[in-house]
Amino acid sequence: MSAVSAADILSPVHAPGARSLASDGSLDWLRDAGHTLITVSDSAILVYFAVINTCYLLLILVAVGELVRRLRRASFAGYEDASASPFTPPVSLIMPAYNEETSIAEAVRAMLLLRYPVFEVVVVDDGSADGTLDALRDAFDLVEVERVVPDDVPVRGGVQSVHLPRGGPVPLVVARKENGGKADALNAGINLARYPLLCMVDADSILDSESLLAVAKPFCDDPLRVVATGGVVGIANGCTVVAGRVVEPRVPRELLGRIQVVEYLRAFMLGRTGWSKVGGLLVIAGAFGLFRRDMVVAVGGMDAGCIGEDAELVVRLHRYLRDQGRDYRIVFVSEPISWSEAPSTRKALSGQRRRWHRGLTEILLKHRRMIGNPRYGRIGLVSLPFYVFFELLAPVIELAGLVLVPVSVLLGAVDPDFVWRFLLVAYGYALVVSLVSLAVEEYAFHRFARSRDIWGAVVGAIAENIGYRQLTAWWRLRGMVQGLRGSPQAWGSIPRSGFAETGQAGAGGGDRV
Repeated sequence: MSAVSAADILSPVHAPGARSLASDGSLDWLRDAGHTLITVSDSAILVYFAVINTCYLLLILVAVGELVRRLRRASFAGYEDASASPFTPPVSLIMPAYNEETSIAEAVRAMLLLRYPVFEVVVVDDGSADGTLDALRDAFDLVEVERVVPDDVPVRGGVQSVHLPRGGPVPLVVARKENGGKADALNAGINLARYPLLCMVDADSILDSESLLAVAKPFCDDPLRVVATGGVVGIANGCTVVAGRVVEPRVPRELLGRIQVVEYLRAFMLGRTGWSKVGGLLVIAGAFGLFRRDMVVAVGGMDAGCIGEDAELVVRLHRYLRDQGRDYRIVFVSEPISWSEAPSTRKALSGQRRRWHRGLTEILLKHRRMIGNPRYGRIGLVSLPFYVFFELLAPVIELAGLVLVPVSVLLGAVDPDFVWRFLLVAYGYALVVSLVSLAVEEYAFHRFARSRDIWGAVVGAIAENIGYRQLTAWWRLRGMVQGLRGSPQAWGSIPRSGFAETGQAGAGGGDRV
């Protein structure tokens, strides 16, 4: 069968003997305009992917310079002095929980085993429907106590009860409240917290023993300017956990998990390290972030109406401090690791990515006046425009490219060689960025001791471009539509299997509450 050309498609069908409208050229302009539009669109999409991948590569190169500098100073980190110093600022770790029965006890043990002079762990059970509170009560022998909860930031769901460990020197506070969402649970934790620094962690997270010291160090080095720090988040799936700590990082056997390992390394370690270096960091993940309590209270706490409350808080801090004309820093620290369970099913991953992109949409809409505004410096002129064009609109452009390029070839609007150029720039270039990320991580930290884990991550980097990216683009597009429509939101919990615990240890450390 012969190929169908653009002229065949656009030429009208008419009866024998009837005058063809196209014969006198009256429709030539339509055919030419359509051909030109398709060609220009294809070229624009090609340029878009070239620019976005180049930007990511530049961020990686910036991050490499910062990582090299930190590696040279690693032996002078001063963690020994900080862990014993009375001047190290105390920290309240706030852990919101909703239906986290399978992993909550292990996660709290990991928090209590952190190496830090003075801290407390504040767990807020946001009206869980499972046995989250019972799991904590059994693990730490909790008893209910009377405690006045301040109202420094607004809370929609009232605190119903407060619990402490019975008689032991364990710095743990557990609050049970009415369901109000994750941001509302964090606000309740902020009100309960009694220390000047707040570390917000997910209930399914496990931290390395020195993680808190690492993210607190910028506050010690520059206490007047640093208002927030964030750290690396890794995939816990497949890792070995002993006594509430990850002792053997591994790449999951499942392909879905391997792909997410590559994503997290690229985004958390290198992407955000690069943004931090250029002073444009917009995201500190809720899985692991440290904030000055007075600054969080000053901006009104977490936004309970935004599904991406962690990133929204960072943008709001930028806005508030820029409006105040303050000299400040928001820093990303690449050394520490927070381990979290990643979605292990397509359904769970779909929900996560839709929530993430919906949150991004809501944040950019809420703070749209900052976009392109010189008043907000690099945040307004660089970071926010980047997130609009290369994060928010990325799924729209990618899906448009997947439709337009084949149609263009079918209509003869572009040369078939264009398809190879498109694949090379959109996916081949992206693969190079991912492989460079893996190489940098291996050089800088060498977290994966087994070669099979490294090769597993390489397989994930390759597989990411075959089906996975296209699916996540569709899910992200749906999330953007939900954000634009303002659809009802909920916690959106991910099914948990718990960590592969091979050893146990009692909780300890920190200062008694």
